Amino acid sequence: MSTLKSPIRTDLYELTMMYVWFLSGTVNVRSCFDLFFRTCPFHGEYIVTAGIDDALLFLQDARFSPEDIAYIRSLGLFHDAFLSWLSEWRFDGSVYAVPEGAVVFPGEPVLRVHGPIGSCQLVETALLNLVNFPSLIATKASRICMVAGFDSVMEFGARRAQGPDGALTASRAAYLGGCMGTSNLEAGKKFHIPVKGTHAHSYVMSYRRELDSFRRYAEVFPNTTILLVDTYDTIRSGMVHAIEVGREMKQQGRILAGVRLDSGDLLTLSKQARQMLDDAGLFETRIVASGDLDEYRIAELKRQGAPIDLFGVGTRLVTGHESPAIAGVYKLSSIEQSPGDSQMRMKVTDHTDKTSLPGIKQVYRSYDADGMMAGDCIELESAGADLEGFVPLLSPALKDGYIVRPIQPLDEIRKQVITSLQTIPAEVVRIQNPERYPVSLGPALADARKKTIEGYSGKTW
Repeated sequence: MSTLKSPIRTDLYELTMMYVWFLSGTVNVRSCFDLFFRTCPFHGEYIVTAGIDDALLFLQDARFSPEDIAYIRSLGLFHDAFLSWLSEWRFDGSVYAVPEGAVVFPGEPVLRVHGPIGSCQLVETALLNLVNFPSLIATKASRICMVAGFDSVMEFGARRAQGPDGALTASRAAYLGGCMGTSNLEAGKKFHIPVKGTHAHSYVMSYRRELDSFRRYAEVFPNTTILLVDTYDTIRSGMVHAIEVGREMKQQGRILAGVRLDSGDLLTLSKQARQMLDDAGLFETRIVASGDLDEYRIAELKRQGAPIDLFGVGTRLVTGHESPAIAGVYKLSSIEQSPGDSQMRMKVTDHTDKTSLPGIKQVYRSYDADGMMAGDCIELESAGADLEGFVPLLSPALKDGYIVRPIQPLDEIRKQVITSLQTIPAEVVRIQNPERYPVSLGPALADARKKTIEGYSGKTW
């Protein structure tokens, strides 16, 4: 889970705003902020959320250290009373959140943060940092696994990820999104993700003969032997030697678990490899493919009948290839101007795709008779009780600064994600030209939005 403890992982303007409110005596005015996604990544129409639990842990544990305060003092921007107040600061608000791994759609709040406006504003950068990137990778992983199969994809992109934290975060998010395991040992240790791997080309090259390297590897790992066959010549060398080792193992009552193709024409090579293995009686030996794979290339390989059993996906998964960032934002939706007088707020802009929704909201989801998602409705929480047959997605997660709902084990979250993905209509999850999932505004929210916009019109702010 998250190791982020200090709210100093923020942008300077969060503190400068907080300072103005502090000097104005309004830093503790009650407010509500929404964290939501404006659009879906990868030309898709859904998002798998990740990092929700990390965000909750951060809010519960966040404190400024003496070193943090000393650095902030060195900026020369804030007086001692504010710095003293910061040194005692903790987040004492409340949060409603979707479950970790929930499938959501644009505009739907995934975190609803209540509390003093200064505190809610201070944590904006950290919350977006904790939720945006893992949600991007979890969504990418789900797209790949929906095409390849949830027991057929291993993540091994640590060496191409954006730094050590990026590698660790990506491994967790990829597993949450459906991958069956990772090559990242640190992720295995920290998150209990199954770790898997074979050997590299350098291992084969360290021997004078490819056959000797294969034999020795099979001796050391007799129950998990997967041989990388493309170091020299995939068909005329690698496969010939792998089959020789496979036959020797079969005579000993063991099985060659697999051969791995890492380059070249994977369609042609996999068909040739499968034929050679079957001709040798090695029917149980599986074919593993890797090499700049993503959902599009895997879909094409499967469409053309490539007999590939397992896929290793690295670079294009952990970097969020195609969509380097996800459009997660954090906006004020309500503020209490005086005790008992809560006023709705929304961002109104010339760019309609950057507007926000006012008020304290809930997200409701309906299902058809077959258990498939049928449509979502965003409605003011005070008016949503009339939505019969809809299931609310946001639930109390943090109260008075403390987590109030259980944090589930990662493997349980992964199972729930897989189940949830299979309830999205097929036309919404397809990777080419997906249809938009129906998300509507409830009548009370639609009316509030209209009145809020009208209230802004013609005013000098």
